[in-house]
Amino acid sequence: MIDLSIVIVNYEGRDLTLRCLESIDREVRSRSGESRMSVEVVVVDNGSTDASVEAVRSSFPWARVIELPRNVGFAKGCNAGLRTIRGRHALLLNNDTIVSAGTLERSVAFLDANPDVGVVGPQLVHEDGRLQNSIHAAPGLSTELLPKALLEWLFPRRHPSKRVPLAGPTDVDAVLGACLFVRGEVLASVGGLPEEYFLFLEETDWCWAIRHAGHRVVHLPDVRLVHLSGASSRRRDAAAKRIEYHRSLYRFLEKRRGAWTARIVRAHRIAKGLIEVTVLAPLVLVSRGQRRRWSERRRLLAWHLRGRPAGFGLAPLAEERS
Repeated sequence: MIDLSIVIVNYEGRDLTLRCLESIDREVRSRSGESRMSVEVVVVDNGSTDASVEAVRSSFPWARVIELPRNVGFAKGCNAGLRTIRGRHALLLNNDTIVSAGTLERSVAFLDANPDVGVVGPQLVHEDGRLQNSIHAAPGLSTELLPKALLEWLFPRRHPSKRVPLAGPTDVDAVLGACLFVRGEVLASVGGLPEEYFLFLEETDWCWAIRHAGHRVVHLPDVRLVHLSGASSRRRDAAAKRIEYHRSLYRFLEKRRGAWTARIVRAHRIAKGLIEVTVLAPLVLVSRGQRRRWSERRRLLAWHLRGRPAGFGLAPLAEERS
């Protein structure tokens, strides 16, 4: 039986995806004999127009490619791949990652040694070794109303600072979907990612469901993975990304925390937006960067004040380009 099935979702990210696949190939081929882990790779293409599919098939014929007709988002893309896998465990892997030595084997070994663990995720790092945020506290009133620095100081284990790595395997609310290992039995019992999210917080909602089904979600700080931190989405409209994040945030809060929590957070965001747009307005004359930031906040505020219409964010942009 295959030990690990890796699912990578690609959208207009040919060069990143090729680099990621090269790192997987290098890591798997570096192992030999009995220690060599059996791996399958599924690349789900979300309707790319940059010849990604042809490049992957030409350079890495061992990777199975699933072509979707349009950009259906991260969750639906992942699920399209997960429905085809044959491995004991699965890995959701961003295409803007570079697999480090031992990442795959050590994570799978931890799952095998701890049957009560449903999900594990490594410490994400920049190419120069600097730490990145690798875990996510489930959003609620405290996370959305209080400063992050205060939460890190008051509750360092639940809200650890990326500047201070955890000492060992740690139970967390959620690990980031850039690199998320999930046990095969969990997939069978809990199901795939929640598809009501186009992008952002789908893995947090999924980890919530997995934890409430009785499985642990664990961060492995001693296992490292290079993440190019948003390279796959950097080209997207920044204001549209902000809107899409808030749409996902309110969806999560209503689903997991209740309607009143979502209403309170929305009111807080509107008040904060009014202050930011007013205070930053004089700075638009200072620099192009200030004008861009002010424009992003103004568009986010306008979306809130218009009642959060569905025609804004990343999902509508994907529909337009399909």
